Amino acid sequence: MSDKDLEQLKKEAVEKAKAAAAAKAKAAAAAKAKAAALAKQQGGAEAQTAESEAPAEVSADAAGADAKAKAAAAAKAKAAAAAKAKAAAAAKAKSAASEAAFQAEGATALPEGTDDKAKAIAAAKAKAAAAAAAKAKAAAGGAGAAAGGDDEKAKAIAAAKAKAAAVAAAKAKAGGAAEAVGAETPPEAPSPNQPYLDKYIKVIKDHLGEDVLEDAYINKLSQDVPTLVAKPDTYYKIAEFLKYNEQLGFDYLSEHHGSDFVKHMEVYNHLYSYKNRQSVALKVKIDRDNPVIDSLTPLWPGADWPERESYDLVGITYTNHPNLTRIMLADDWVGHPLRKDYEQYDVEV
Repeated sequence: MSDKDLEQLKKEAVEKAKAAAAAKAKAAAAAKAKAAALAKQQGGAEAQTAESEAPAEVSADAAGADAKAKAAAAAKAKAAAAAKAKAAAAAKAKSAASEAAFQAEGATALPEGTDDKAKAIAAAKAKAAAAAAAKAKAAAGGAGAAAGGDDEKAKAIAAAKAKAAAVAAAKAKAGGAAEAVGAETPPEAPSPNQPYLDKYIKVIKDHLGEDVLEDAYINKLSQDVPTLVAKPDTYYKIAEFLKYNEQLGFDYLSEHHGSDFVKHMEVYNHLYSYKNRQSVALKVKIDRDNPVIDSLTPLWPGADWPERESYDLVGITYTNHPNLTRIMLADDWVGHPLRKDYEQYDVEV
């Protein structure tokens, strides 16, 4: 608060005190007039007493009001001075703090008399310089950290592998304990195609004998298709039976391919019965060094080109095939590209 404002407040307080005193004097005068009128009515000594006491009371009240106004003005002036002193102290402390911060950032002391705004700007600049220096230092140290980063990464990978191995060992141990106390895995729900597989097996064994099949199962990885595995010498006989038996009637060959399983070759056929709306897979495993098996072209002419493709790419020979020649590669091509041990004859091609 400025001195000008303080003087204005003092003037306003004095004027208010004067107005209050005037009002009180006016009230006293009215009271005096009223007392005089009353005394006039009553007469004598009472009128004189009222007349002498009234002025004294008015005078005392006016003096008290004036004293109170002066005391209030003095108290207000004292409070304003204290507030001004407090504000000055706060400004001085803020300035000292700014200068201390500036010096803490590594700057030199500011000249005496520098205002607060200039000090704040200087402190901000010093702080920015310090931040840039810290960033440069961190970048310089980053190279060293990167050098050790690979080692840390390798350690982390090794730790993760060790943890995974420990978890696997714990699971295996837990599984062994469960088996030791007689815990059993819940039985798997039977396939909806199991009754069909049972039917095929029964019909085949009833007509062709007990030992014509090498295996039979539900292929969970191929939509639960019933799968029959024939022996090489019974392969064609079973295929013929699957087509012509009235209970089975698989009159359509929808898929045929040959595969190299390294230890053996395998021929796969997928058959479908339009009459029964059912399918079956017929497979046979053959010797990899001499992959020869009967052709199914006499039964399903649609086997012609798939068998030629299998011959071309895998090297399986189909006896009784009407035209067993390459179908994708040139006739003089050396080898069969889908064999696991295939090596290209002419590397420049």
